[in-house]
Amino acid sequence: MPVQTGHPGVYIEELPSSVRTIAAVTTSVTAFVGHTRRGPLNQPVRITSFADFERRFGGLTSQSAVSYAVHQFFGNGGTVAVVVRVAAAGTGEEACVTLESTEGHSACPVLTLHAKEPGVWGSGLRVSVDYDTADPDSTFNLRVFDARGGAREVFTGLSMDPSHSRYVATVVGAGSALVRAEVLGDGEGRPDPSGTVSKPFSAELPDLAVDLTVKIGEVEREFTLYDPDRDGEAPRTVTELALLLERKLRALPDAPGRRAFAGAEVTAFGRRLQVVAGSVDPEDTVRFVGECANDLGLEATVNPPVFPLSGGKDGDPPGPRDIIGSEAGKTGLQALRDVDDVNLLALPELCAYESTEDMVTVLSAAQALCRERRIFLLVDAPTSWVSVDSARAGLGAFESVRGNHAALYFPHLQMTDPLTGRLRSFPPSGALAGVIARTDAERGVWKAPAGTEARFAGVRSLTVKLTDRENGLLGPLGVNCLRTFPVIGPLVWGARTLEGSDALDSEWKYVPVRRLALHVEESLHRGLQWVVFEPNNEQLWQQIRLDTSAYLNTLFRQGAFKGNTPREAYFVKCDKDTTTDEDIDRGVVNVLVGIAPVKPAEFVVVKIQQMAGQFEI
Repeated sequence: MPVQTGHPGVYIEELPSSVRTIAAVTTSVTAFVGHTRRGPLNQPVRITSFADFERRFGGLTSQSAVSYAVHQFFGNGGTVAVVVRVAAAGTGEEACVTLESTEGHSACPVLTLHAKEPGVWGSGLRVSVDYDTADPDSTFNLRVFDARGGAREVFTGLSMDPSHSRYVATVVGAGSALVRAEVLGDGEGRPDPSGTVSKPFSAELPDLAVDLTVKIGEVEREFTLYDPDRDGEAPRTVTELALLLERKLRALPDAPGRRAFAGAEVTAFGRRLQVVAGSVDPEDTVRFVGECANDLGLEATVNPPVFPLSGGKDGDPPGPRDIIGSEAGKTGLQALRDVDDVNLLALPELCAYESTEDMVTVLSAAQALCRERRIFLLVDAPTSWVSVDSARAGLGAFESVRGNHAALYFPHLQMTDPLTGRLRSFPPSGALAGVIARTDAERGVWKAPAGTEARFAGVRSLTVKLTDRENGLLGPLGVNCLRTFPVIGPLVWGARTLEGSDALDSEWKYVPVRRLALHVEESLHRGLQWVVFEPNNEQLWQQIRLDTSAYLNTLFRQGAFKGNTPREAYFVKCDKDTTTDEDIDRGVVNVLVGIAPVKPAEFVVVKIQQMAGQFEI
């Protein structure tokens, strides 16, 4: 606000800066699209470690090339990935369980819990129900846990009433990463609690000095509920009775390797008890038998300790159409349209396609997306390329997809499979994306992700060992070779795009030149959004030149451009020559940016000359 002067003196007014900084965008966020064990279908999920992948997508599985590619990505220096799970249409099924209610009427289904995502993993989910709430007569608690993965969720004070603030379908749907809830019928009746639930106790507890017989599964044990000589003062409330009974049950000997008794839980709600075995086996029901148990009311309702979900099915591996997906439905590759920061794309499943035509079809769709979204595609050589001759013979099939937004790498990697401990081959795109991310972090996007610094971690060997002569046959054709050198080991030894064949003579011949241009384009695209709807005049043009030049000068000082001075490295032109009066009438401002990228030293020639001895004076 302008300073209001009221008396003679010095006034201070802070003015907002007119400088708008253009920030450099990310360069190595890699998207992986394909089959995984679990995870949301056709939804991009950002992860920052392989532990995240294990938690969200189920970890490694021999059926998923994507799982190994992500593992290799993080193992070679990758930091951020985006994973899109894809399955064959209509093949995956969610596991589910339907809970019944016997409150005041015969048993009827009232609530169905579905696994949040399709797959066999959902059959490992277990749920339990109890009434230990502030309002035990109308609300309930729901516990969900993954018997295989260990994840646990607890939802308290749930209601079957749609008008209640803790309506089960709303609370579980919004808060659970494991299940979603579907209320059946009119919402009358709560799900029956897990385990054994007693009848209501009267205000005065009955005689507790009785012998009880309890069975959990096939194991039967006898014990004295209350012994005045050992247990001290007798329980006076239902809560104290619950503590006593839980202590007695946990002291009973278990079957070998089991914790049914040792982990037993007894909970008091209202005037009733709930007894649950400490087991995730639905067969381990708790049953109190005999007249004494019947007199205490411990045989009222008997349910399993947990209710298991079942029926989950993994989807079949996706085909070419599933990978390509639908732009309207945002499925497959098209799901990446909802993600802003994706710089690299890996499709490790493509190389195993029996038909090269299918592979080329998917690559064509992937490159179209990459051109639109400024992404660079890493292409794995087909698994059928088992020699230099087969690679040269099969390269003709890729003529239709020779674009500058992609690079092809040959051969595959030989690594130890973490699941079996055996040596097997893997497509290189996952490990390669990690090498690129590491190179970008250490040197910059303008440094070719190749050379002695581009070593692979964890790679034992390559499926095809290339010589210098064989490398010389493939490199000029636009194929980036992976080589093994003594002492250094396996590494990347090529940095050409698919358009980098010598015969094409493309200005986008090299991977770092293309990726640097994409980086500059995306940074300027985001950094100049503020220009829209600003007055189209000389003041605006000057501000654009200032902001853009400051950004490019930063890259120049980091070594991204060639030249000794900024004038030799880049230029920015935005004035009346680029934006005419006609452009102004149409609401257009034209900015012309030129850069001189550094190109990799692909061939190093050292000339040696023998010099004759000379006399010194």
